[in-house]
Amino acid sequence: MTAQRRVVAEVLDGEHIHLTADEVLVRAAARLPEISRATVYNTLGELVSLGEVIEVATDARAKRYDPNAHRPHQHLLCSHCGTIRDVHPTGDPLSALPTHERFGFTVLAAEVTYRGVCPECRSDAELSSESTPPGRS
Repeated sequence: MTAQRRVVAEVLDGEHIHLTADEVLVRAAARLPEISRATVYNTLGELVSLGEVIEVATDARAKRYDPNAHRPHQHLLCSHCGTIRDVHPTGDPLSALPTHERFGFTVLAAEVTYRGVCPECRSDAELSSESTPPGRS
């Protein structure tokens, strides 16, 4: 594995956060300034193809990359900033789908995305509403 690819893998490893390709590039360049955008994008594509990383596209925002590819989990998405967190709710989403709702499909996996507002965005919204004069919104 090249030094560039190792740095991309290290940037993604461990935190279970979901970075965009540009965020990966910024963090990788902090460690290895000569790394190129093309190398980061190509490496992310290879990691997705190998099943080591999951590409997460929850809306029109940039795709994010999930390093937690080998443990079943769901996602919690901030509707304001796009932050994605891994969550591990109890129960099995596959068994929650009744047989009559499967329409003959053999269901292999389920993707559940919980949507809400993260603490940072909620705090920002509360601060901005406090600074708005009464009668204005």
